[in-house]
Amino acid sequence: MADLVYQQVITDLNKRIMANEFVDKKLPDERSLSEQYQVSRSSIKRALNVLASKGLIFKKRGSGTFINPLYLKNQSSFKYEGTNLGITDSLNTEGAQPSIQLLDFRVIPASQELQQDLFLTADEFVYEIKRLRLLDDQPFMIESGYIPIKLVPQLNRQVVSGSIFNYVQETLHAAVTKSFLSIAADASNTNDQELLHLQPNEPVGLMSGIFFLDDGTPFEVSNMRLHYQYMKYTTFVSTNS
Repeated sequence: MADLVYQQVITDLNKRIMANEFVDKKLPDERSLSEQYQVSRSSIKRALNVLASKGLIFKKRGSGTFINPLYLKNQSSFKYEGTNLGITDSLNTEGAQPSIQLLDFRVIPASQELQQDLFLTADEFVYEIKRLRLLDDQPFMIESGYIPIKLVPQLNRQVVSGSIFNYVQETLHAAVTKSFLSIAADASNTNDQELLHLQPNEPVGLMSGIFFLDDGTPFEVSNMRLHYQYMKYTTFVSTNS
């Protein structure tokens, strides 16, 4: 219950900050927030520490807690605040309607690289899933994913036309909560230009990585090619222990 309380405070404070409710960019003190939310000061402190670790706010000794103006100006295209790391839940849509167009869905033998990345043996198979993601019918991402059949034996075209991670959470009671991603940029190829409506001289963003279930099992290898307008990420770096 304590975890749920502080998460609710984080969610609500984040909404209030994004709505520019605190015009002077200063948050109320912990006691005031505790009274507002009717929760303990320890829950408020925990919530503020999480927001500070993300770079959304910063604490100035002797002065109070302030909102980071650069965070508001440079919001990432992705916000990892849900219960899994799926694009459906993580994409910062700003009111746009997301949708998925299934390009290809088939079963293939796991390549040597996939065997290594997903800890599979030479005789195992994976789903190869190629999808085009859209916002308000405008394409922004080409996604190629590889998932071991043994982890989700009932996967079908209907499921992969929606949120696979949500399906896994609802049916297998497991969540995709960890990932290792690399981000880069490249010249767009003819397929990128056709599907993402890019000009030949326009670049494409690259994201590739491995997604893990909450028990540490490698679940998916994914390669994503993004319209360059969505290659927007923010990070917060601190050397404090």
